Amino acid sequence: MNRRIDLTTRNFPTARDECESLTPHPTYDAPGSAYELAFKDEAFLLRQDMRSVRMQLELMKPELLLNEQGVTSTIVIFGSARILSADAAQALVTAAEASGDAAQLRIARSKLAMSRYYEEARRFAQIVTTGCAERGRPVVIATGGGPGIMEAGNRGAHEMGGKSVGLNIVLPHEQYPNPYITPELCFRFHYFGLRKMHFLMRSIALVCFPGGYGTLDELFETLTLIQTGKSRRRPILLFGRDFWTRVINVDLLLETGMISPGDEQLFHYVETAEEAWAVLESEPELSSIHTP
Repeated sequence: MNRRIDLTTRNFPTARDECESLTPHPTYDAPGSAYELAFKDEAFLLRQDMRSVRMQLELMKPELLLNEQGVTSTIVIFGSARILSADAAQALVTAAEASGDAAQLRIARSKLAMSRYYEEARRFAQIVTTGCAERGRPVVIATGGGPGIMEAGNRGAHEMGGKSVGLNIVLPHEQYPNPYITPELCFRFHYFGLRKMHFLMRSIALVCFPGGYGTLDELFETLTLIQTGKSRRRPILLFGRDFWTRVINVDLLLETGMISPGDEQLFHYVETAEEAWAVLESEPELSSIHTP
């Protein structure tokens, strides 16, 4: 009697199966030895010569996991890690007033004034999450995963029961994953360039709140890619006209010919979460998104 053969059965054991069935060799099997399987050998993978492989892995891991989670479109929120929530900033003011330290009080009041951007980022993420869900649009909030504005974005999505992405990076300070990221979508990078690729690969819009060097780096990289035609055009919103016009003198860039007429139209200034959502609602990027 002929036995029926399942032609879809694997011909070879998987790498996982191989690893789980290995019997350690008393002489040759040691961490970092030549005998160890290459893909299990951490010392080998961390060699300078293997940088190109590590970069490929940092590109592929988030790509595969985002696909598995059904994340196809994102709205990315950039902004400072140093901006506090209104409650946290008010606590600093209260403590400074009690201490009688004028310099400390001045700094605390500045942080309280800037905390409005935390609350706007939080509310914007709430509006995006609920608005896209109501319209059947699979759009997910994505941030750099850390504190400040990043936390506010993930928090707003979390509060509305939505998923959100956190693209963390290893830094000596100001970087730890905030507690509001969807655990399956919390990533960590070594290479800045690959992290920035993942910010842009799925984004249908970028929303930039006040920030420092890191925020400016991400903003200008995006503007440059769009200006040069290396990336398709998409909405870029800058929260806080007063802040951004003081940081970036676009009129001077135009007057001196450093940018071309029309380049100043690559972004919009907005002040509130509701205004930002209204801009995005009018853009074809968002209105064309539909459930697969």
